[in-house]
Amino acid sequence: MSIVPIVQSVTVRLSQQRAFDAFATQMGRWWKPGMTIGASPHADIVIEPEPGGRWFERDADGIETDWGKVIDWDPPQRLLLGWQLDASFAFDPDLVTEVEIRFDGQDDGSTQVTLEHRLLERFGPSAQKVAESLRGGWPGLMQLFADFAQSQEDAR
Repeated sequence: MSIVPIVQSVTVRLSQQRAFDAFATQMGRWWKPGMTIGASPHADIVIEPEPGGRWFERDADGIETDWGKVIDWDPPQRLLLGWQLDASFAFDPDLVTEVEIRFDGQDDGSTQVTLEHRLLERFGPSAQKVAESLRGGWPGLMQLFADFAQSQEDAR
């Protein structure tokens, strides 16, 4: 069984490098509060800036909860993350679906940011249900990112 990847794009008025940095190094500032898996709300979401690095949330008490890993860190063009959350949204080190984020600079100085979440069939019997949930979640999260990027541009 193959499941069509989730693809979501937004265009932000930031350069490629600034868009990459806003997405990858400030995720905790734009990610929806409460849409995390730790016992307490996130205080930050961290993507360690190297292949093999961790992707995790940290709560106000410093407790870290893994989400996945960095597969490829290629600023300012591409970020490839291994999503290691299972059908119950609990960390599973043996499960990896891919979340690729591409940053394509435009002639007007803006950047098109495209997220693709793929290999969803790896969720097994729950794949269809999980894909539907993710299809409902990624558009809102990408809009939150776009809003955050706009606030960064407005603050300049």
